[in-house]
Amino acid sequence: MSNLQLRILTAAVLAPITILLIWLGGLSFRLLAIAIGFAIFYEWTTLSASKQNRSGLMTGWLVLAAAAVLLLLQMPAIQIFAILAAGSVFLIQRSNWAAGGLLYAGVPMICLAMLRGDTPSGLIAIIYLFALVWATDIAAYFTGRTFGGPKLAPKFSPNKTWSGAIGGVVAAMLAAAAVSYFGFDRVKYPMVVLAIALSVASQMGDLGESWVKRHFGAKDSGKLLPGHGGVMDRVDGLIVAAAMLYLIGALVTGADSPSAMFVGLILKPL
Repeated sequence: MSNLQLRILTAAVLAPITILLIWLGGLSFRLLAIAIGFAIFYEWTTLSASKQNRSGLMTGWLVLAAAAVLLLLQMPAIQIFAILAAGSVFLIQRSNWAAGGLLYAGVPMICLAMLRGDTPSGLIAIIYLFALVWATDIAAYFTGRTFGGPKLAPKFSPNKTWSGAIGGVVAAMLAAAAVSYFGFDRVKYPMVVLAIALSVASQMGDLGESWVKRHFGAKDSGKLLPGHGGVMDRVDGLIVAAAMLYLIGALVTGADSPSAMFVGLILKPL
């Protein structure tokens, strides 16, 4: 079986599970967000093991677990972020890589859970986010392989091209338009425009994770997902896009209800 076939098979198994948890929302999706956060921190600390120490690693896990418990208890976002920030500041004195890993794992864990919540707007927000990130990833891969051309950032990832990046952005815009149409019975153009920024953020997240792997001489972040490598390899773009979408939503409609912006003034029908 080729790597592409294995990649498709793994995606075919995981995608329906992910979609089901997105649909259920609430506790089910919070558990998914926590699982993603824990997997990211595990892979990050494994990759950067040479830069870690036992006390920093244990502190990181304790802080991340505390943030997860607060998420399950549905505490206000500001309190959860405060725990995460305090833990990261404490860790900086012991290991910059442990502190970075805690933020890299914990911030998107919180953002994803808060974006979905248990509301109809949360469902739309997460479908929108996943659709455009998946569209970006798939289109960038196949467009880049088909058209090739100048490299996007060879120092970070030698295989990514400008044609793939552009194809990813176009696909994200189309995905956003489709979600908007089926969610609101019309295309809300701000959602399409926002998809451009989120697609770029997603690709920047992909490049950033590639740099970390190259820094430590690793091809993949782990081996949990056959054909894909590790969880970080699969969600590197998603977590950056999620953080950006959450920040925008938090500024517009509040830290505990970021997805409400999808029915708010900024995205009202045009």
